[in-house]
Amino acid sequence: MPEVQLISRAMFPALLERAAGLERRRTNHNFHSSLEDNPHRFLNVMLRGTYVRPHRHLTPPKAETFLALEGRIACFLFDDAGGVREAHVLDGRETCGIDIAPGIWHSIAVLGEHAVCFEVKPGPYRAAADKDFAPWAPPEGDPAAAAYLEALLRALEPRP
Repeated sequence: MPEVQLISRAMFPALLERAAGLERRRTNHNFHSSLEDNPHRFLNVMLRGTYVRPHRHLTPPKAETFLALEGRIACFLFDDAGGVREAHVLDGRETCGIDIAPGIWHSIAVLGEHAVCFEVKPGPYRAAADKDFAPWAPPEGDPAAAAYLEALLRALEPRP
């Protein structure tokens, strides 16, 4: 792994193209060299419609940070019953990021055609223990996931 890695907007088109070719409509570009590294640093490149199932990092406890580099991202924080307790829009301007403490239920969603965010969270990565998925939210690939995502996005709309 090189000593210095630049994060350049010139990287984004190829990553967006890669995300477009994936069923999940998102891809990561890792800056860490292995799953054992601590911390993990990566670009999360997402297209409209990608669904990130609400989850938390409780065991082991891990904080997670998102910084919007391009596009707009909604970050939803939930109570234990699945109610949205907070929603924040990260746009790279006024509010450019969020740091989430361990154990907080959360999800992110793309608000435009695409978004690129820089993410940091503690390693190492163990797929079986990385996150607890919310039992009240549909899993990825479930036919109900798209409707759930749309309901979350509607919650951002101003009320008359």
